[in-house]
Amino acid sequence: MSNIHTTAIIEDGAQIGENVVIGAYCIIGKNVKIGDNSVIDSHTIIEGKTTIGKNNHIFSHATIGTIPQDLKFKGEDVELIIGDNNKIREYTLFNPGTIGGGAKTVIGNNNFFMGYVHVAHDCKIGNNCILANCATLAGHVEIDDFVVIGGMTPIHQFCKIGSGVMVGGGSVVTQDIPPFCLAEGNRAKIKGLNLTGLRRRFEKREDVDSLKAAYKTLFRGHKPLKDIATELLNETSDNNVKMLCEFILNTTRGIPFERK
Repeated sequence: MSNIHTTAIIEDGAQIGENVVIGAYCIIGKNVKIGDNSVIDSHTIIEGKTTIGKNNHIFSHATIGTIPQDLKFKGEDVELIIGDNNKIREYTLFNPGTIGGGAKTVIGNNNFFMGYVHVAHDCKIGNNCILANCATLAGHVEIDDFVVIGGMTPIHQFCKIGSGVMVGGGSVVTQDIPPFCLAEGNRAKIKGLNLTGLRRRFEKREDVDSLKAAYKTLFRGHKPLKDIATELLNETSDNNVKMLCEFILNTTRGIPFERK
């Protein structure tokens, strides 16, 4: 049995799982699916073709699944997909995709979105990420697993943020940030490796040491960055170093760093 407040409006067609709690004055649209054991706090609006997985907690006054903030949008069939075990705090705004971006905004599992976070159309967010208060993702942004975005940080459309990245609060991200790096500033530049995150994530010291050596080779060398990444990719057997090199080789917006 689900616990739905008497003032909530659940439109015909909405699919509500087992043990779901829906608070006062919520509005749940006809094409919404909410998985088991999720909690939707008061005054939340969930619209559009939105699928929400299990064990999510969406706090009060969130707005989920409303139409994209894109002037090209003309009512096409688009959707928002949210995985399991996410915490989505107050006054957050998540939009579905657009036809030009693949028609889907996709969010993974075990993420924490603090107050006033905006996830725009066609974004892709992995698992185990933290977006602090007022982090703002423009359209088509891609964020891999285990990423931390500091508060008051906008990210330019089409930027990619690699696995294990930390972006300092109050930064402005306009280029791609490679895996395992620490970036900050307006405009954000790479300042080093996210060593605190690496030590929490990897049990073996060798994994961290391999990335430290790779970082030094890549960002303190004297050849073009992509040339060094190609050489290192051909030499290494470390999967994390390969991920770092492949990200650099595939970047379309460039990597923001300064050689010292």
